[in-house]
This record gives sequence, C-alpha cells and structure tokens, in this order.
Amino acid sequence: MAQESPKNSAAEIPVTSNGEVDDPHDHGFNRDFKRSLPAGLGLSETQITSHGFDGTKEGVIDAGTFQGGQRTQTKSGPVILADEAKNPAMEKLELVRKWSLNTYKCTRQIISEKLGRGSRTVDLELEAQIDILRDNKKKYENILKLAQTLSTQLFQMVHTQRQLGDAFADLSLKSLELHEEFGYNADTQKLLAKNGETLLGAINFFIASVNTLVNKTIEDTLMTVKQYESARIEYDAYRTDLEELNLGPRDANTLPKIEQSQHLFQAHKEKYDKMRNDVSIKLKFLEENKVKVLHNQLVLFHNAIAAYFAGNQKQLEQTLKQFHIKLKTPGVDAPSWLEEQ
Repeated sequence: MAQESPKNSAAEIPVTSNGEVDDPHDHGFNRDFKRSLPAGLGLSETQITSHGFDGTKEGVIDAGTFQGGQRTQTKSGPVILADEAKNPAMEKLELVRKWSLNTYKCTRQIISEKLGRGSRTVDLELEAQIDILRDNKKKYENILKLAQTLSTQLFQMVHTQRQLGDAFADLSLKSLELHEEFGYNADTQKLLAKNGETLLGAINFFIASVNTLVNKTIEDTLMTVKQYESARIEYDAYRTDLEELNLGPRDANTLPKIEQSQHLFQAHKEKYDKMRNDVSIKLKFLEENKVKVLHNQLVLFHNAIAAYFAGNQKQLEQTLKQFHIKLKTPGVDAPSWLEEQ
C-alpha cells in the first residue's frame, strides 16, 4: 500500500511508562532550555505559556519542583477563603419564608376549625377557667365604671356643698337677724363637704385598686392566655400536617418530609405544653391575689359608705386609718424638701 492507515501511524508513537509521549525532540529542547536558564532560577519558578494555532486559546503550565525524581505540583494564583458567615440578607429571607409558612398553616387551621372540618385540642378544665376569667373581667370593668361615675358625682356634690357652706357663712355675717340660722346651715354643709371628701378618698382608693387588678393583673394573665391559644393553634396545625403525611405513601421522597414534620410537631408540642403550664400557674396565683385584694377593698367600700350616710365622722376617719389612706387637703401644696428637713 502506498499510504499507511492512521491507525498504524498512531501505533508507532513511542510512549513512556507513565503513559506520556516520548518525543526525543522534546528531551533535547528541555536540556537546551535548562542550560539557558539563569543559575538562580529553578523550575518551580518557571511558567510556560502555550498558544493555540488559532490564537484564541491560551493556557499556563506551572512547573513544579523535582523531589526524588518526582515533580510536586504547586498551585499558583490568588487564595480564596471560604466565608463561613451567613449572609444577613439570606438569613432574613429564610426567616420570612419560615414565618410565611407558619402563618399559612395556622390560618388554614383556624379556617378549618371555623368551618367545622378540622379538629382542635381542648383542655376542658383550663378552658372553663379562662372563660370564667374573661366573664369576671367584664363584670369588674362594669363595677369600675360605676365606681368612677359615683366618684365624679360625689366630687361635684362635695364641691357644691363647700360653695353652699361658704355662701351661708357669708350671709350669717351680713344678716344679723338670721345670723344663727345661716351659721347652722354653714356648719352643716362644711361638715358634709368634709365627710364627703373623706368618702371620696376611700372610693378613689377602691377605684385605683380595682383598676390595677383589672387592667394590669388580669390583663397580664390574659396576654399569657393569648400566647397559649396561639401555641395551641400552631400545635394543631403541625399535628394535622403530620397526620396527613402518615396517611400517605411511605417512600424515599416522603420519609424525609415525615421526619421533618415529626420534628416540628414535637417542638410545637413542647411549646404548647409549656404555655399550658404557665397559664395554669398564672390563673392559680391570680385567683389568690384577686380574693385578697377584693376582700380588703370591699370591706373598705362598705365601711366608708355606711359611716358616711350614718353621719359617723369618727368611724369614717377610722376606716381610712385602717387602710392607711391619706387624704390630700384641697388647696394645700406638698411641703418642699427644705420644710421636710
């Protein structure tokens, strides 16, 4: 044959033991190249740039140092350190994603309960105590509103009695023929105004105590109840998801989802149990505090009202001393720190 096939031509290429092409021209070129290098320049510092025939591709070959007949490859170029810190934007995005998913599950659970399709966890004893607390709060708010109305009306009456007493006293000085009559009425109105101020102090003390009980103590407990109800909804939502996954097929795709759902369900169950325990403790302490506070305030209110309408000034003043109530004298400012010294 005039020409040999490419297969035979390729078979005649010498190959070294390492699988590399053994080209005698390359060996000669390498020897000449090493001799031409400066004395202080090693092969580890040498880079050979190769260009393709088309001039569009370029590569850099790093020559490593020779150790024991073997070449050790050294990496060149900039060193990039991995940033292990999480990106704040990605963290916020992940938080928004979790919040959106949790909100969707809770909303679906609430709608299902209102439509009668979903089941909800109910603690009958605890729910009954919560309902009683909310009902009592409304009744206490009504008592507080009525007591404030009574205080306002009593203040106006005391103010009118004081003005009437001053008018009688003025006429007593100017009308000699009715001096005694005007004088008696002036003294009576002033005494009624004084007793009214004492009663007003007792009522205002009653209002302040009941207001603290209703708008602070009970309200704080109801805030815990709201957190408990939110935890209950989350618990039921993730419980429903887990039940739906358990009813479905179990394969390589669903098992990781079931495991993750089980983990989330357990976390929300622990949160629900903790909030239920907190509500039970707060309701217990609230009941004890409520009985103690209302007992003292109801005794104060009764004794003050009874002594006032009985005209027993001494008993009225004794009632205020019993509950350590100090009246502020109208028109008299508090003493300065120099006077207290």
